[in-house]
Amino acid sequence: MLPKEKTAPKENLGDFVFLLYGPPKIGKSTLASKFDKPLFLATEAGLNSLESYQVPVATWEDFLQACKAIAKENHDFKTIVIDTVDNLYKACSEHVKKKNNIQHESDLDWGKGWQLVADEFTRAITKLSLLPYGLVMISHAEYVEIKTRTATISKAMPTLPKGARKAALNMADVILYAESVVTDDGEVRIMRTKPSENWEAGDRTGRLPATLPLDYASLYKAFYGKGE
Repeated sequence: MLPKEKTAPKENLGDFVFLLYGPPKIGKSTLASKFDKPLFLATEAGLNSLESYQVPVATWEDFLQACKAIAKENHDFKTIVIDTVDNLYKACSEHVKKKNNIQHESDLDWGKGWQLVADEFTRAITKLSLLPYGLVMISHAEYVEIKTRTATISKAMPTLPKGARKAALNMADVILYAESVVTDDGEVRIMRTKPSENWEAGDRTGRLPATLPLDYASLYKAFYGKGE
């Protein structure tokens, strides 16, 4: 049935899809653990120092089973955290290669192997994002050399292959780039929320400043503090 009324804009921080990326051990998982009632889908052993609810995800089948449980079972979780989405994509790739009896995505002509992986990954992640929970995807950072007419620029991007990166970036309401910067007060960890020629970032909520300290309290205050 077609809708009779317009959908109201989301007002809760936990209702949005986040993509959080940056160098290893900067505090991405710690930040994600502060979201409302998070469940970690853990694709790597990086949560040993965190007290968290987690489901080990070693294979793509593990991920699909976890998604099915999240959708069907009664539970109190309100935020799903994929840590890391990079490893999840690799698991998806292994699944698709095994299913199609190939050793590498390039074994299929005309880029079909790469497209099969991207399609499977996008399908499952999109389905998860449409469930009534917040979603935080954690990725590492890579620095890509981009040539312009006047210079060569190093740009920070999530470490995902092109197809998966495009899907994650398009899906995310908020793209946060975490990095360490040196200030007069010493080295500090921050999050970038606005796009730049030097990093990938974005904020569809329109509530966040360009730079935030890398902690959940600052994110929460900035999101709910606008207009006060």
